[in-house]
Amino acid sequence: MTFSAGLRRRLVALGIAAAATVTAVTGCSSTDAAQQTVAETAAETTTSAVSATTTSKPLPAVASVKDGTKNYNPTEPVTVKAVEGTFTDIQMTNQDGKVVESTLSEDKKTWTTAEVLGYYRTYTIKATTSNGATMTTVFSTIEPDSITDVALSPLDGSVVGVGQVLSFRFGQSIADRKAAQDAITITTEPHVDGAFYWLNDYLVRWRGEEFFQPGTKIDVNVDLYGKNLGGGVWGNRDNSASFTIGDKVVSVADSNSKTVTVYRNDEAIRTIPISMGMPEFPTPNGTYVVGDQYDELVMDSSTFGLPVDDPQGYRTKVQYATQMSWSGIYVHAAPWSVWAQGSQDVSHGCLNMSTANAKWFMDQAKRGDVVIVKNTNGGVLSGYDGLGDWNIPWEEWSKGNLYTGAGAASAPATSEITTSSATTATAASPTHTSTSSEPSPVGESATSSGTTTANRES
Repeated sequence: MTFSAGLRRRLVALGIAAAATVTAVTGCSSTDAAQQTVAETAAETTTSAVSATTTSKPLPAVASVKDGTKNYNPTEPVTVKAVEGTFTDIQMTNQDGKVVESTLSEDKKTWTTAEVLGYYRTYTIKATTSNGATMTTVFSTIEPDSITDVALSPLDGSVVGVGQVLSFRFGQSIADRKAAQDAITITTEPHVDGAFYWLNDYLVRWRGEEFFQPGTKIDVNVDLYGKNLGGGVWGNRDNSASFTIGDKVVSVADSNSKTVTVYRNDEAIRTIPISMGMPEFPTPNGTYVVGDQYDELVMDSSTFGLPVDDPQGYRTKVQYATQMSWSGIYVHAAPWSVWAQGSQDVSHGCLNMSTANAKWFMDQAKRGDVVIVKNTNGGVLSGYDGLGDWNIPWEEWSKGNLYTGAGAASAPATSEITTSSATTATAASPTHTSTSSEPSPVGESATSSGTTTANRES
């Protein structure tokens, strides 16, 4: 039987009144039997009222996610707590019946998932506690329209040059650039103030105002899984990489002297005669960053629309090729132009050297080293070329470009290597623009993954 609050108060009052009656009877009568009967009646009435108010149904466990929840973020752990007693049985399964890994506290009162959940899942929690109560909770996780990974460059564990720019290439077009940037944590020792800059909707870069100092240690973590990147795209896996900045190696190619001087830690170690782009194909000025290196590389003018049988066309295998741009500029061996090296510019834009000098240069260079070209008639290498980031002024770069639209930068189409193997690849000429809308050069997407973490529960 259940009593209302008002009735309980009246019953308590009745008990007090009955006790008062006992006192009154004692004061005016000597009949012990009457006194005892009234007292017992009052006590029984009070006890019945209290008993009625304390009888209740056993309370079930409570989950941190409500039954029927949809679009639950799978990165969030699920916790279930026993309100009364302890757990005697508790389990969470996905729609296929797989049991989700979990932990139970020592006092058996708190249960928590121990693995990251997955997208596109429906989970069921069933729990029984020692008081006999049971509970069932069913919920479903986010169902993205699409998911994306991110490739990092440079490689985890690598030693790179002072001009290395950190690169993050997403597998899908990113609508919410801020969300993508917020998922990235970059730690440098010593500290470097840097900024992000998007070359297009897939590719964002990070650098400081100046080149890195030799010995700088850099850790990159991308907490991508479970992040809403806009446009129905969600992050698929986390990624991370750690690398170190090596010696400062800067090469200066001067069209006036037709030489390149290589400096290591600001000390000139060799000056090499070269031949750069002829007047019809001048080598752009500016700051380049060393990319891939190949013992052999096939250069093919047809990749940018110039037939091989054209008087200016070519399909030539070269040795000791060091990449300077996505658009096809390399330092490479050109024994056919040794006669012009140091005196004339006769290439299609590349830096021609003798075979011995090209090998020496490749042995000295590493990814991220700097090559500066000056005094040509070729304008300036585009900052969106892929290895020309330093040609975007810091004043512009540091402001970032989170939002597309009027005034927002967009990477122009560029050409690049079209086929590759361990030692041989095919490259386009450096002086053209292809119709490709999204360059994907070797060394960026093909070899730039870090340490990915498989986040999803299977």
